[in-house]
Amino acid sequence: MKVGISCIITPQEWSFSELLANCRKLGYEAVELAIRNQGEPTLDTGPSRLAEMAAEAQTAGIELAAVVLSGEPRVDIMSNNWDVRKASMEAIERGLRVAQGIGIDTMLITPGRLGPDCHYDDAYFNALTTLRKLAPTVEEIGVNLAVEYVWNWFLTSPLEYRRFLDDVDCAQIGFYFDSGNMAIQGYPEQWVKILGRHIKKVHLKDFRRSDYSWPPLTEGDVDFSAVMAELRRIGYDGPLLSEVAESIAPFEETAAAIRRIMAM
Repeated sequence: MKVGISCIITPQEWSFSELLANCRKLGYEAVELAIRNQGEPTLDTGPSRLAEMAAEAQTAGIELAAVVLSGEPRVDIMSNNWDVRKASMEAIERGLRVAQGIGIDTMLITPGRLGPDCHYDDAYFNALTTLRKLAPTVEEIGVNLAVEYVWNWFLTSPLEYRRFLDDVDCAQIGFYFDSGNMAIQGYPEQWVKILGRHIKKVHLKDFRRSDYSWPPLTEGDVDFSAVMAELRRIGYDGPLLSEVAESIAPFEETAAAIRRIMAM
């Protein structure tokens, strides 16, 4: 395993070169890039620049471990509006090709959100149908597509999420596990045990149930020892990618905390 960090929490004003240098200096070995409307990469970044970025990361000794589709408009594969789902599919395919061009094996998406006009059963059908339509493209491109649970009132138990991914029935479409996000719905280690082979990548956050807060790692209710035991049991050896904002704990301290968690 490697100590990693997500660009969701790093300063957006950092250039790609600054990102690599700063992460290395702060004690990180892997990075999850964010595809936004500005900065690098975007959905329009060309193959030659992507190859240059991959080479620069290799020279810097930083693994480009994942990419998250974080631009506007947001992806929504649950929507009852076909035009929204169609645009989301197109953005996902473009994002997968960016990941492929830079040598990244997994892209994260969030599926959307339930609402008064998006009923649970419709959302399930829409999301399932959309991912099934995407499956041949995902397999052709060769980049995993990992769906994350993000407090959107959808697929709120590990058994349900496993059934959903079993229904999708594509080995390269799986789950992006986030230790903090899972804590509000139960015990994160049980999500690891039950989702098992579906887990593609891992975010690390902690969560404190008493005041619904995001504390520094190991200062909340997540049992990281149990999480690590289950990750090892399922054979996960990928990076542990921090989503702990610097306003919660300094980046360097979080890197050290991840190393302690890895030793559990």
